[in-house]
Amino acid sequence: MPAPFSGGCLCGAIRYTCAMEPVATVQCHCRDCQRNSGSGFAIVLAVQRAAVTFQRGTPKRHTTPADSGNTVWREFCAICGCQLFAGGSANPDFCGIKASSLDDPSWVRPLGDIWTDSAQPWDYLDPALPKAPKNL
Repeated sequence: MPAPFSGGCLCGAIRYTCAMEPVATVQCHCRDCQRNSGSGFAIVLAVQRAAVTFQRGTPKRHTTPADSGNTVWREFCAICGCQLFAGGSANPDFCGIKASSLDDPSWVRPLGDIWTDSAQPWDYLDPALPKAPKNL
C-alpha cells in the first residue's frame, strides 16, 4: 500500500492527500453505502482523520443516525456529488476514504465484507474474504 496517496472528486474541486497506510480496507454492504455508491457496496479505507489533508476545497457533510444510536456522516463534493469520506461518532478519530475517490485505486485490496446482512442477492461476495453480518 502506498503512503502517501491522493485523491479527489470528479470535478476537481476537492483534492486530498492521506499520509498513512489504511489500517483496514473493507467492502461495506450497508444500505447507506449502496445508496451512496449506486452499487451493491462501497470499498472503504480506514485511516486516522488527522492523516488526511486538503489541498483544495472542503467537502460537504451529511449526518444520519446509525442503528446503534450513534451518528454516521458522509462527506462529498457539493458541486459534483462525488462521495469522498465516511465516519461516525463511535470512532471520531478515524474516517473511511471511498476507494472510488483515489487517483490510483489499483493497489486497493479489501480485507473483508461488512454489513453482509444487507448485501443484495445479485451481488457477488468473494468466499475467500471474511464476512461480518454487521460491522467488524
